[in-house]
Amino acid sequence: MVNASNRTQGLGTENAFVVLKDVNTLLENGRDVVNFCIGQPDFDTPKHIKQAAIEAITAGKTGYTESAGILPLREAVASYLSTTRGLSVTPEAVVVAAGAKPFIGYTILCVTDFGAGHEVLYPNPGFPIYESQIVAHGAVPVPYMLRERHAYRLDLEELACKVTDRTRLLIVNSPHNPTGSVLRSDDVKAIAEVVARYPDLWILSDEVYARMIHDGAFASIAAIPDVRERTILMDSLSKTYAMTGWRIGFAANARLATFLTRWVTNTESCAGHPNQYAALAALTGPQEPADRMMASFTQRRDLIVRELNAIDGIQCLAPGGAFYVWPNVTAACRRVGAKDSEDFRHRLLHDAGVAVLSDIHFGQKIPGEGEHIRIAYATSEANIREGVRRIREYVT
Repeated sequence: MVNASNRTQGLGTENAFVVLKDVNTLLENGRDVVNFCIGQPDFDTPKHIKQAAIEAITAGKTGYTESAGILPLREAVASYLSTTRGLSVTPEAVVVAAGAKPFIGYTILCVTDFGAGHEVLYPNPGFPIYESQIVAHGAVPVPYMLRERHAYRLDLEELACKVTDRTRLLIVNSPHNPTGSVLRSDDVKAIAEVVARYPDLWILSDEVYARMIHDGAFASIAAIPDVRERTILMDSLSKTYAMTGWRIGFAANARLATFLTRWVTNTESCAGHPNQYAALAALTGPQEPADRMMASFTQRRDLIVRELNAIDGIQCLAPGGAFYVWPNVTAACRRVGAKDSEDFRHRLLHDAGVAVLSDIHFGQKIPGEGEHIRIAYATSEANIREGVRRIREYVT
């Protein structure tokens, strides 16, 4: 029997889509489920963005583009990043791809050698594709822990201890999936000081939620002069403009742009041609739809944190950004007889009709941290109220 390679069989996945499949099966069978499991805005893509894609298709812009992306879009991205991050970016430093996610793998491929023992530091809990891509590309995954007592921000002492001469890449994600934590200005400065001691160490700054800040201002590590040249800034249109299915993202780094482009050429050729014109319209057109969406997410954040903290057995910190909460459900698990967060998640779905994700979907358990679930509040206030009501009734 011919088998897939061990590397392929061991490839990780994004469990939100696995749970979503279960949810859809229940819905098809007539079950009523409040879905908090997927990180996708419930808003429609703004009309002017859709119209730009329609016009591009009508005008025959349906063939290949250069692998780095059309120049007008790269110019718009450069201007956008310069304005929103407070740094100078040129179009030559920008590369466009089919979403931001490919740049995780492309960056690892650009800065590590397969099987050479090069290490990549990544957040735990964190976006699961970080670890799966590190392993798939032959590097060594080294998680750094985000703990509740630090409000899920990076522990600088731990980071300093984990960086070695073998470390080639540090992945930072702010605002953070799944906890919603946000790195402050003093955090990114301190991280930069650690990185600057190691001449072979790069940074991948995952900033796909950068416009989704509830409190204060966003601080990009790419704006720190000492590490600017070695920081790959990664962003996306998916969350900010409700364009998850359009698959348009971009990265910026002057030193690696040529190599990132080469990986795009080798894998996807280029991002979808009409989609690039939609992205151009998103970045250069009216920003009011995105601003209204963000204001709505802040209201929903306030609602869900308040409602969850009113339930005995659940404790929930208020996230500073993105659209996720990461409540501690240790006591709630004991109340319902669940052995852990994954058992609790399964019970919520099948017994209470509420779909969430458990902490094991975002990395390894951290001793002493208890049990957590992720709830995406990228849904209506009515759904939030109903979903939390079901959780309350199930727990109490």
